[in-house]
Amino acid sequence: MAKFGYEAINKVGKEIKGTIEASDQREAASKLKSQGLIVVAVKEQGFLTQDINIQIGGYPTPRDLSVMCRQFVSMNKAGVTILDTLRMLYEQTENKRLKDALKEVRVSIEKGDTLAQALADHPKIFPDLMVNMVAAGEASGTLHIAMERVSVQLERSSKTQALVKKAMIYPIAVLCVAIVVTIVMLVVVIPSYESMFADLGTELPAITKFYVALSDVIINYWFIIVPVIAAIVVGIVAFAKTDIGKHVFGKLAITIPIFKNLTVKSASSQMARTLGTLIGSGVSMVEATEIVSGIMKNVYFKEALKDASEQVSIGMPLSRPLEECGLFPPMVYHMLRIGEESGSTEEMLDKLADYYDEEVEMAVQSMTAAMEPMIIVVLAVVVGGLVAACMAPMLTMYTALDAM
Repeated sequence: MAKFGYEAINKVGKEIKGTIEASDQREAASKLKSQGLIVVAVKEQGFLTQDINIQIGGYPTPRDLSVMCRQFVSMNKAGVTILDTLRMLYEQTENKRLKDALKEVRVSIEKGDTLAQALADHPKIFPDLMVNMVAAGEASGTLHIAMERVSVQLERSSKTQALVKKAMIYPIAVLCVAIVVTIVMLVVVIPSYESMFADLGTELPAITKFYVALSDVIINYWFIIVPVIAAIVVGIVAFAKTDIGKHVFGKLAITIPIFKNLTVKSASSQMARTLGTLIGSGVSMVEATEIVSGIMKNVYFKEALKDASEQVSIGMPLSRPLEECGLFPPMVYHMLRIGEESGSTEEMLDKLADYYDEEVEMAVQSMTAAMEPMIIVVLAVVVGGLVAACMAPMLTMYTALDAM
């Protein structure tokens, strides 16, 4: 069997590329047509032209899963069977881990498993949210609606993550530049002053002495400093993964003013959007709350929702434990209580999610605006100290030359 690279158009009009095994070009084209594809080109792949299967990156992102769900919905509405849909998704998916998982999901369904059961076998690829919503969709006969809701949820999650990452690019870039400039100044520029003043027999100013001493430490003991810094970073990362570390960093996130606003609003948006999506798909309030607790990033919100799920299971309305935990803004539990009393919980949760999505964008902008002056102050101290260390000897030098 030879490998053939192909270009084709699927039933929803999207151009896809991939590879297929066949004995000849005609059989390859025939296989593609049997999958409902319109063949554009089929060409045998040689050693130098075949696809190189290299794993780049890790697990699929929320964006990858969202696109997959959208494509699933389009094919499902077009009348394509689940097995054929999974085959086409497998062929056009770029993420290696997701591609392999889709292949195994298809095999599981062929053995008699439901789609939800097959997805549940890959917890690192498909989140609990997707598995439970697919299960609810299969039970109610609204699989395409459940998948569409999952897609929207994942898109929102992806957008929020992108906003936070975008906000952090500027301070991280400035910090990296400041570190590089400082190291260059300490290793290259500052040492030259020491030799220059040694030739003149003039004593260096105190601030320059400090930076010269710091320069000597970096130059002579870098092989100790670098491993120590690396060990500290690794230690902090390892500590953050422990239960105590999660509580420490979680507490900092909801206590430090510059991060608190974004953390609370982001958690409120995620809770409302996910809970509303699950309830709208037919998942019970107890199970939905437990699922939401599992996807929360901050351990304090995770524990609060876990406790809320237990209280809901004994008949208490969700709005009460959310109010008692003291983590969510008043608007969250007030609107949720109105929804519970009026029988429109899902609608209220969707409105809350839309509101806090906008609030998250504003919180990101506010955080960025607040960090800019802090960065300027830090740069002023670092760069100002280096400039002073360089300028002070010049003034001393002029004084020494006048005295000669």
